[in-house]
Amino acid sequence: MSERVENRSAGQGPGTKAERRLAAQLAAKQAAEKRRRRQSMLGAFAGVLAVAALIGGIVWLNSGDDDKKVDAGASTSPSAVAEPTMAAPALPEGADPALGTRPKVEAGTGELKKLAVTTLIKGKGPAVKSGQTITTNYVGVTYKDGKEFDASWNNGQPATFPIGVGQVIKGWDQGLVGVPVGSRVQLDLPAELAYGTKPPAGYPAGALRFVVDVLAAQ
Repeated sequence: MSERVENRSAGQGPGTKAERRLAAQLAAKQAAEKRRRRQSMLGAFAGVLAVAALIGGIVWLNSGDDDKKVDAGASTSPSAVAEPTMAAPALPEGADPALGTRPKVEAGTGELKKLAVTTLIKGKGPAVKSGQTITTNYVGVTYKDGKEFDASWNNGQPATFPIGVGQVIKGWDQGLVGVPVGSRVQLDLPAELAYGTKPPAGYPAGALRFVVDVLAAQ
């Protein structure tokens, strides 16, 4: 009897071992619970970081789209869709610099019965001869209302063609032969010297007015 009591007091009896095992299990359980809570908190924090990164990426992408929309809008500004014009053409030596600027052509007045050639700028070069190939810039409008129907300025380069040999309308063959190179002339053509009163599809009918710059003749 006294021996058992002495063993218990020394912490070596069966009841003490069971309590220790229980205490150890409880401690292990508590430590595991703490690890789970810590891991759960770390996982939640990582999730918050991931969501924040995703939101930041979306905001950045949207801001990039806005920039693209602004750029796209700029490409459709009035200056971007303005009437096309060519770069300043090469002018003959000593020519008036005004030939580098597109002329404004207005409608005529009264009834046009014959060809009228009006010199707007007189060139200093040799006179155009029949059979030569000439280089010109021009604007063509209907004589009655001044509506433009053709212009080399819209095509990005001057027009080159033989003159006086039936390769162009009669009013040009008759009106440009004899004009000095470097000149700007206004040609008023009655219908019979233009495309007629019933022209092919796509051509204007009636009297026409052209302003022509003669840039070269060869």
